[in-house]
Amino acid sequence: MTLSRLDNEKLTRVGAGTLMGETMRRYWLPALLCDELPEPDCPPVRVRLLGEDLVAFRDTSGQVGLLEEFCPHRRTSMFLGRNEEGGLRCVYHGWKFDVAGNCLDMMNEPEGSDYHTKVKAMSYPAVEMGGVIWAYMGPADRRPPLPCFEWTQVPDSHRLITKNRQECNWLQALEGGIDTAHAPILHRRITTNTTRAGIGFDTPFVQGKAPKVEVDRTDYGYRYAGVRELEGEDKNFIRAYHFVMPFHQMRPQQFGLSGGTTRTMIAGHCWVPTDDENSMVFNWLYSYGDEPLSEADRDIERQLGRGPEDLDANYRAIRNRDNDWMIDRKVQKYETFTGIEGINTQDQAVQESMGAIVDRSTENLAASDMAIVVARRMLMGAADTVADGGDPPGLSESYYKLRAIDCILPADAVWQEALADQMYPA
Repeated sequence: MTLSRLDNEKLTRVGAGTLMGETMRRYWLPALLCDELPEPDCPPVRVRLLGEDLVAFRDTSGQVGLLEEFCPHRRTSMFLGRNEEGGLRCVYHGWKFDVAGNCLDMMNEPEGSDYHTKVKAMSYPAVEMGGVIWAYMGPADRRPPLPCFEWTQVPDSHRLITKNRQECNWLQALEGGIDTAHAPILHRRITTNTTRAGIGFDTPFVQGKAPKVEVDRTDYGYRYAGVRELEGEDKNFIRAYHFVMPFHQMRPQQFGLSGGTTRTMIAGHCWVPTDDENSMVFNWLYSYGDEPLSEADRDIERQLGRGPEDLDANYRAIRNRDNDWMIDRKVQKYETFTGIEGINTQDQAVQESMGAIVDRSTENLAASDMAIVVARRMLMGAADTVADGGDPPGLSESYYKLRAIDCILPADAVWQEALADQMYPA
Protein backbone atom coordinates (compact mmCIF):
# COMPACT_ATOMS: atom_id res chain seq x y z
CA MET A 1 0.00 0.00 0.00
CA THR A 2 2.08 2.90 -1.30
CA LEU A 3 0.57 6.06 0.17
CA SER A 4 -0.24 9.22 -1.73
CA ARG A 5 1.35 12.35 -0.35
CA LEU A 6 -2.06 13.45 0.89
CA ASP A 7 -2.60 10.20 2.83
CA ASN A 8 0.95 10.39 4.14
CA GLU A 9 0.17 13.83 5.56
CA LYS A 10 -3.02 12.45 7.07
CA LEU A 11 -1.19 9.70 8.96
CA THR A 12 1.88 11.62 10.10
CA ARG A 13 0.52 14.97 11.35
CA VAL A 14 -0.53 14.81 15.01
CA GLY A 15 -1.21 18.38 16.13
CA ALA A 16 -4.57 19.48 17.54
CA GLY A 17 -7.20 19.58 14.82
CA THR A 18 -5.45 17.15 12.47
CA LEU A 19 -7.12 13.86 11.62
CA MET A 20 -4.48 11.66 13.25
CA GLY A 21 -3.95 14.12 16.09
CA GLU A 22 -7.61 13.97 17.07
CA THR A 23 -7.51 10.17 16.77
CA MET A 24 -4.45 9.90 19.02
CA ARG A 25 -6.19 12.03 21.62
CA ARG A 26 -8.81 9.33 22.06
CA TYR A 27 -6.30 6.94 23.70
CA TRP A 28 -4.32 6.95 26.94
CA LEU A 29 -0.82 8.12 25.97
CA PRO A 30 2.46 7.45 27.81
CA ALA A 31 3.65 10.92 28.82
CA LEU A 32 6.66 10.36 31.09
CA LEU A 33 8.17 7.88 33.53
CA CYS A 34 6.98 7.94 37.14
CA ASP A 35 10.62 8.19 38.21
CA GLU A 36 10.85 11.59 36.55
CA LEU A 37 8.64 12.92 39.37
CA PRO A 38 10.27 11.02 42.24
CA GLU A 39 8.56 12.61 45.25
CA PRO A 40 5.87 15.11 46.33
CA ASP A 41 6.71 18.77 45.63
CA CYS A 42 9.71 17.80 43.48
CA PRO A 43 10.73 20.01 40.54
CA PRO A 44 8.29 20.01 37.60
CA VAL A 45 9.18 18.40 34.27
CA ARG A 46 8.58 19.61 30.73
CA VAL A 47 6.58 17.22 28.51
CA ARG A 48 5.89 17.58 24.79
CA LEU A 49 3.03 15.45 23.53
CA LEU A 50 1.22 15.59 20.17
CA GLY A 51 2.79 18.97 19.46
CA GLU A 52 1.65 20.49 22.77
CA ASP A 53 4.04 21.91 25.38
CA LEU A 54 3.04 20.71 28.85
CA VAL A 55 4.49 20.63 32.34
CA ALA A 56 4.05 17.74 34.77
CA PHE A 57 4.32 18.02 38.55
CA ARG A 58 3.64 15.93 41.64
CA ASP A 59 1.80 17.83 44.37
CA THR A 60 2.14 17.62 48.14
CA SER A 61 -0.28 14.67 48.36
CA GLY A 62 1.54 12.78 45.60
CA GLN A 63 -1.01 13.41 42.84
CA VAL A 64 0.30 14.13 39.34
CA GLY A 65 -0.82 17.16 37.35
CA LEU A 66 -0.29 17.75 33.65
CA LEU A 67 -0.86 21.39 32.71
CA GLU A 68 -0.30 23.52 29.64
CA GLU A 69 3.24 24.81 30.09
CA PHE A 70 2.35 28.50 29.87
CA CYS A 71 0.59 30.35 32.67
CA PRO A 72 -2.85 31.68 31.58
CA HIS A 73 -1.94 35.11 33.04
CA ARG A 74 0.99 36.38 30.96
CA ARG A 75 2.18 33.09 29.39
CA THR A 76 5.29 32.56 31.51
CA SER A 77 6.55 28.97 31.54
CA MET A 78 5.25 27.04 34.53
CA PHE A 79 8.41 24.92 34.32
CA LEU A 80 10.00 27.77 36.30
CA GLY A 81 7.25 27.48 38.91
CA ARG A 82 7.44 26.72 42.62
CA ASN A 83 5.93 23.33 43.50
CA GLU A 84 4.53 24.03 46.96
CA GLU A 85 1.66 23.19 49.31
CA GLY A 86 -0.70 21.44 46.92
CA GLY A 87 -0.05 23.36 43.73
CA LEU A 88 2.34 24.78 41.17
CA ARG A 89 2.88 28.53 41.53
CA CYS A 90 4.03 30.76 38.66
CA VAL A 91 7.11 32.74 39.70
CA TYR A 92 6.10 35.83 37.67
CA HIS A 93 3.01 36.99 39.61
CA GLY A 94 2.37 34.09 41.97
CA TRP A 95 -0.68 32.49 40.38
CA LYS A 96 -1.02 28.98 41.79
CA PHE A 97 -2.76 25.98 40.17
CA ASP A 98 -3.70 22.52 41.40
CA VAL A 99 -3.42 19.27 39.40
CA ALA A 100 -6.82 19.87 37.79
CA GLY A 101 -5.83 23.37 36.63
CA ASN A 102 -7.92 25.20 39.25
CA CYS A 103 -6.42 28.53 40.29
CA LEU A 104 -5.94 28.50 44.07
CA ASP A 105 -4.33 31.87 44.69
CA MET A 106 -3.15 35.10 42.99
CA MET A 107 -0.44 36.97 44.86
CA ASN A 108 -0.90 40.12 42.73
CA GLU A 109 -4.64 40.46 43.36
CA PRO A 110 -6.19 42.47 46.24
CA GLU A 111 -7.20 40.62 49.39
CA GLY A 112 -10.76 39.33 49.11
CA SER A 113 -10.73 39.16 45.31
CA ASP A 114 -12.51 36.16 43.84
CA TYR A 115 -10.87 36.54 40.41
CA HIS A 116 -8.94 33.30 40.95
CA THR A 117 -12.25 31.38 40.78
CA LYS A 118 -12.78 32.62 37.23
CA VAL A 119 -9.42 31.45 35.83
CA LYS A 120 -8.35 27.90 35.01
CA ALA A 121 -5.20 26.48 33.44
CA MET A 122 -5.67 23.88 30.74
CA SER A 123 -5.00 20.45 32.22
CA TYR A 124 -5.21 16.81 31.17
CA PRO A 125 -6.13 13.79 33.31
CA ALA A 126 -3.09 11.74 34.33
CA VAL A 127 -2.80 8.28 35.88
CA GLU A 128 0.17 6.22 37.03
CA MET A 129 0.39 2.64 35.87
CA GLY A 130 3.31 0.30 35.25
CA GLY A 131 5.97 2.90 36.05
CA VAL A 132 4.49 5.29 33.47
CA ILE A 133 2.40 8.45 33.82
CA TRP A 134 -0.33 8.25 31.18
CA ALA A 135 -2.29 11.22 29.83
CA TYR A 136 -5.70 11.47 28.22
CA MET A 137 -6.07 14.46 25.91
CA GLY A 138 -9.45 13.77 24.32
CA PRO A 139 -13.10 14.62 25.04
CA ALA A 140 -14.04 14.02 28.68
CA ASP A 141 -17.15 12.03 27.76
CA ARG A 142 -15.13 9.66 25.53
CA ARG A 143 -12.43 8.68 28.02
CA PRO A 144 -11.55 4.99 27.48
CA PRO A 145 -10.84 2.32 30.13
CA LEU A 146 -7.45 2.58 31.83
CA PRO A 147 -4.47 1.16 29.85
CA CYS A 148 -4.13 -2.06 31.86
CA PHE A 149 -1.68 -3.91 29.62
CA GLU A 150 -0.36 -6.99 31.38
CA TRP A 151 3.08 -5.38 31.66
CA THR A 152 1.57 -2.57 33.74
CA GLN A 153 0.04 -5.01 36.25
CA VAL A 154 3.03 -7.15 37.26
CA PRO A 155 5.15 -6.26 40.34
CA ASP A 156 7.98 -3.77 39.89
CA SER A 157 10.43 -6.66 40.40
CA HIS A 158 9.08 -8.28 37.24
CA ARG A 159 9.16 -5.20 34.99
CA LEU A 160 11.69 -2.89 33.34
CA ILE A 161 10.56 0.36 31.73
CA THR A 162 12.77 2.93 29.94
CA LYS A 163 12.37 5.61 27.31
CA ASN A 164 14.44 7.31 24.63
CA ARG A 165 13.96 10.04 22.05
CA GLN A 166 13.73 9.25 18.37
CA GLU A 167 14.30 12.04 15.87
CA CYS A 168 11.73 11.16 13.24
CA ASN A 169 7.98 10.93 12.81
CA TRP A 170 6.21 8.38 14.99
CA LEU A 171 4.86 6.36 12.05
CA GLN A 172 8.19 5.40 10.52
CA ALA A 173 9.40 4.44 13.99
CA LEU A 174 6.29 2.27 14.49
CA GLU A 175 6.62 0.74 11.04
CA GLY A 176 10.22 -0.20 11.79
CA GLY A 177 9.09 -1.88 14.99
CA ILE A 178 6.31 -3.96 13.49
CA ASP A 179 8.50 -5.06 10.57
CA THR A 180 9.60 -8.60 11.45
CA ALA A 181 11.58 -9.16 8.24
CA HIS A 182 14.36 -6.70 9.01
CA ALA A 183 15.49 -8.04 12.38
CA PRO A 184 17.73 -11.00 11.41
CA ILE A 185 19.27 -8.84 8.67
CA LEU A 186 19.83 -5.45 10.28
CA HIS A 187 20.69 -6.87 13.70
CA ARG A 188 22.75 -9.91 12.80
CA ARG A 189 26.30 -10.71 13.76
CA ILE A 190 28.34 -11.80 10.75
CA THR A 191 30.89 -13.81 12.74
CA THR A 192 30.97 -15.99 15.82
CA ASN A 193 34.19 -14.24 16.81
CA THR A 194 32.57 -11.18 18.41
CA THR A 195 30.95 -10.20 21.68
CA ARG A 196 29.00 -7.30 20.19
CA ALA A 197 25.24 -7.30 20.64
CA GLY A 198 23.28 -8.86 17.82
CA ILE A 199 21.34 -11.87 16.63
CA GLY A 200 23.66 -14.82 16.31
CA PHE A 201 23.94 -17.75 13.94
CA ASP A 202 22.64 -20.13 16.60
CA THR A 203 19.09 -18.67 16.51
CA PRO A 204 16.28 -19.93 14.30
CA PHE A 205 15.65 -16.25 13.59
CA VAL A 206 18.77 -16.28 11.38
CA GLN A 207 18.68 -19.94 10.37
CA GLY A 208 15.15 -19.66 8.99
CA LYS A 209 14.33 -18.57 5.46
CA ALA A 210 12.76 -15.22 4.57
CA PRO A 211 9.45 -14.92 6.44
CA LYS A 212 5.95 -15.30 5.20
CA VAL A 213 4.10 -12.56 7.10
CA GLU A 214 0.55 -13.43 8.15
CA VAL A 215 -1.77 -10.81 9.68
CA ASP A 216 -5.13 -11.34 11.40
CA ARG A 217 -7.16 -8.25 12.29
CA THR A 218 -8.71 -8.00 15.74
CA ASP A 219 -10.79 -5.43 17.62
CA TYR A 220 -7.63 -4.04 19.29
CA GLY A 221 -5.45 -3.97 16.15
CA TYR A 222 -4.04 -7.24 14.87
CA ARG A 223 -1.96 -10.29 15.67
CA TYR A 224 0.69 -11.20 13.17
CA ALA A 225 3.55 -13.62 12.67
CA GLY A 226 6.66 -14.14 10.64
CA VAL A 227 6.64 -17.80 9.54
CA ARG A 228 10.18 -18.93 8.66
CA GLU A 229 10.85 -22.33 7.15
CA LEU A 230 13.76 -24.17 8.77
CA GLU A 231 15.56 -25.86 5.92
CA GLY A 232 15.75 -29.64 6.12
CA GLU A 233 13.74 -29.92 9.34
CA ASP A 234 10.10 -29.96 8.16
CA LYS A 235 9.50 -27.28 10.81
CA ASN A 236 8.80 -23.56 10.93
CA PHE A 237 10.08 -20.91 13.28
CA ILE A 238 7.08 -18.81 14.29
CA ARG A 239 7.54 -15.34 15.73
CA ALA A 240 4.09 -14.06 16.70
CA TYR A 241 3.38 -10.49 17.81
CA HIS A 242 0.50 -8.16 18.64
CA PHE A 243 -0.07 -4.62 17.37
CA VAL A 244 -2.41 -2.63 19.63
CA MET A 245 -3.79 0.65 18.31
CA PRO A 246 -2.44 3.18 17.81
CA PHE A 247 1.29 2.57 18.48
CA HIS A 248 1.88 -0.39 20.82
CA GLN A 249 3.76 -3.53 19.85
CA MET A 250 4.30 -6.70 21.88
CA ARG A 251 7.18 -8.89 20.77
CA PRO A 252 8.40 -12.30 21.96
CA GLN A 253 11.44 -12.55 24.18
CA GLN A 254 11.65 -16.33 24.48
CA PHE A 255 14.62 -16.77 22.19
CA GLY A 256 16.29 -13.57 23.34
CA LEU A 257 19.37 -12.32 21.57
CA SER A 258 21.42 -15.51 21.36
CA GLY A 259 19.61 -18.81 21.64
CA GLY A 260 16.63 -20.38 23.30
CA THR A 261 15.43 -19.90 26.84
CA THR A 262 12.46 -21.04 28.84
CA ARG A 263 12.01 -17.65 30.54
CA THR A 264 8.49 -16.29 30.47
CA MET A 265 9.36 -12.80 29.22
CA ILE A 266 7.73 -10.45 26.76
CA ALA A 267 8.98 -7.08 25.54
CA GLY A 268 7.62 -4.22 23.52
CA HIS A 269 7.45 -0.55 22.68
CA CYS A 270 5.09 2.42 22.54
CA TRP A 271 6.06 4.94 19.85
CA VAL A 272 4.52 8.15 21.18
CA PRO A 273 4.49 11.28 18.98
CA THR A 274 5.97 14.32 20.70
CA ASP A 275 5.30 16.33 17.54
CA ASP A 276 5.26 15.73 13.79
CA GLU A 277 9.01 15.16 13.52
CA ASN A 278 9.96 13.55 16.84
CA SER A 279 8.88 10.65 19.02
CA MET A 280 9.45 9.32 22.51
CA VAL A 281 9.82 5.55 22.59
CA PHE A 282 8.74 3.81 25.79
CA ASN A 283 10.43 0.41 26.05
CA TRP A 284 9.25 -2.33 28.40
CA LEU A 285 10.22 -5.85 29.37
CA TYR A 286 8.42 -8.04 31.86
CA SER A 287 8.20 -11.55 33.27
CA TYR A 288 4.69 -12.93 33.64
CA GLY A 289 5.86 -15.99 35.58
CA ASP A 290 6.86 -16.39 39.21
CA GLU A 291 10.48 -15.47 38.60
CA PRO A 292 11.36 -11.74 38.73
CA LEU A 293 13.71 -10.13 36.25
CA SER A 294 17.36 -10.79 37.00
CA GLU A 295 20.17 -8.28 36.79
CA ALA A 296 21.20 -9.93 33.52
CA ASP A 297 17.67 -9.38 32.19
CA ARG A 298 17.82 -5.72 33.15
CA ASP A 299 21.25 -5.34 31.58
CA ILE A 300 19.68 -6.01 28.19
CA GLU A 301 19.22 -2.23 27.83
CA ARG A 302 22.95 -1.89 27.29
CA GLN A 303 22.92 -4.49 24.51
CA LEU A 304 20.09 -2.55 22.91
CA GLY A 305 22.00 0.74 23.07
CA ARG A 306 19.74 2.54 25.52
CA GLY A 307 21.51 2.00 28.83
CA PRO A 308 22.14 5.00 31.11
CA GLU A 309 25.51 5.64 29.49
CA ASP A 310 23.95 5.61 26.00
CA LEU A 311 21.54 8.54 26.55
CA ASP A 312 21.98 12.17 27.56
CA ALA A 313 19.91 13.97 30.21
CA ASN A 314 17.15 14.62 27.65
CA TYR A 315 16.92 10.94 26.63
CA ARG A 316 18.66 11.58 23.32
CA ALA A 317 21.00 8.82 22.13
CA ILE A 318 24.71 9.60 22.30
CA ARG A 319 24.93 7.83 18.93
CA ASN A 320 22.71 10.03 16.75
CA ARG A 321 22.33 11.58 13.31
CA ASP A 322 24.84 14.35 14.16
CA ASN A 323 27.66 11.78 14.40
CA ASP A 324 26.24 9.24 11.90
CA TRP A 325 25.29 6.98 14.82
CA MET A 326 29.03 6.37 15.31
CA ILE A 327 29.08 3.77 12.55
CA ASP A 328 32.36 1.80 12.58
CA ARG A 329 33.16 0.54 9.08
CA LYS A 330 35.72 -1.97 10.36
CA VAL A 331 33.13 -3.50 12.70
CA GLN A 332 30.67 -3.50 9.80
CA LYS A 333 33.15 -5.39 7.65
CA TYR A 334 34.12 -8.04 10.17
CA GLU A 335 31.66 -8.26 13.11
CA THR A 336 28.11 -6.94 12.65
CA PHE A 337 25.94 -6.22 9.63
CA THR A 338 25.73 -2.47 10.36
CA GLY A 339 28.81 -1.55 12.35
CA ILE A 340 26.52 0.42 14.69
CA GLU A 341 26.62 -0.41 18.38
CA GLY A 342 23.32 -1.31 20.02
CA ILE A 343 20.36 -3.11 18.51
CA ASN A 344 17.85 -0.31 19.00
CA THR A 345 20.46 2.22 17.89
CA GLN A 346 20.54 0.33 14.60
CA ASP A 347 16.75 0.68 14.36
CA GLN A 348 16.92 4.39 15.05
CA ALA A 349 19.72 4.89 12.54
CA VAL A 350 17.85 3.39 9.60
CA GLN A 351 14.55 5.06 10.56
CA GLU A 352 16.04 8.50 11.23
CA SER A 353 18.16 8.27 8.06
CA MET A 354 14.90 8.44 6.05
CA GLY A 355 14.42 12.05 7.15
CA ALA A 356 12.02 13.55 9.66
CA ILE A 357 8.94 12.42 7.68
CA VAL A 358 9.54 9.90 4.91
CA ASP A 359 7.79 10.39 1.57
CA ARG A 360 5.86 7.13 1.28
CA SER A 361 4.65 7.94 -2.23
CA THR A 362 8.08 6.87 -3.54
CA GLU A 363 8.21 3.46 -1.77
CA ASN A 364 8.17 0.01 -3.38
CA LEU A 365 6.67 -2.36 -0.81
CA ALA A 366 7.25 -6.13 -0.81
CA ALA A 367 5.38 -9.20 0.43
CA SER A 368 7.07 -9.03 3.84
CA ASP A 369 5.60 -5.55 4.42
CA MET A 370 2.08 -6.87 5.00
CA ALA A 371 2.02 -5.86 8.71
CA ILE A 372 2.88 -2.31 7.69
CA VAL A 373 0.20 -2.23 4.99
CA VAL A 374 -2.51 -3.41 7.39
CA ALA A 375 -1.41 -0.93 10.10
CA ARG A 376 -1.69 1.95 7.63
CA ARG A 377 -5.16 0.87 6.59
CA MET A 378 -6.32 0.54 10.19
CA LEU A 379 -4.91 3.92 11.17
CA MET A 380 -6.50 5.65 8.19
CA GLY A 381 -9.80 3.93 8.95
CA ALA A 382 -9.57 4.98 12.61
CA ALA A 383 -8.96 8.62 11.62
CA ASP A 384 -11.96 8.57 9.29
CA THR A 385 -14.14 7.03 12.02
CA VAL A 386 -13.17 9.70 14.55
CA ALA A 387 -13.76 12.45 11.99
CA ASP A 388 -17.26 11.05 11.50
CA GLY A 389 -17.93 11.14 15.26
CA GLY A 390 -17.26 7.48 16.02
CA ASP A 391 -14.84 5.62 18.28
CA PRO A 392 -11.54 4.21 16.94
CA PRO A 393 -10.57 0.56 17.55
CA GLY A 394 -8.46 -0.47 20.51
CA LEU A 395 -10.38 1.36 23.25
CA SER A 396 -11.93 -1.69 24.93
CA GLU A 397 -10.28 -4.00 27.46
CA SER A 398 -9.64 -6.82 24.98
CA TYR A 399 -5.87 -6.17 24.89
CA TYR A 400 -5.38 -6.51 28.66
CA LYS A 401 -3.96 -10.06 28.67
CA LEU A 402 -2.31 -10.44 25.29
CA ARG A 403 1.05 -12.21 25.05
CA ALA A 404 3.56 -12.60 22.24
CA ILE A 405 5.36 -15.87 21.59
CA ASP A 406 8.05 -17.39 19.41
CA CYS A 407 8.55 -21.12 18.99
CA ILE A 408 9.23 -23.90 16.52
CA LEU A 409 6.22 -25.81 15.18
CA PRO A 410 5.77 -28.65 12.70
CA ALA A 411 5.50 -27.32 9.16
CA ASP A 412 1.86 -28.40 8.88
CA ALA A 413 0.77 -26.71 12.14
CA VAL A 414 -1.55 -23.69 12.04
CA TRP A 415 0.12 -21.20 14.36
CA GLN A 416 -3.10 -19.31 15.10
CA GLU A 417 -4.54 -22.50 16.57
CA ALA A 418 -1.41 -23.94 18.13
CA LEU A 419 -0.52 -20.73 19.97
CA ALA A 420 -4.02 -19.49 20.82
CA ASP A 421 -3.88 -20.39 24.54
CA GLN A 422 -0.46 -18.74 24.93
CA MET A 423 -1.30 -15.58 23.00
CA TYR A 424 -4.73 -15.18 24.64
CA PRO A 425 -4.36 -16.65 28.16
CA ALA A 426 -7.53 -16.96 30.23
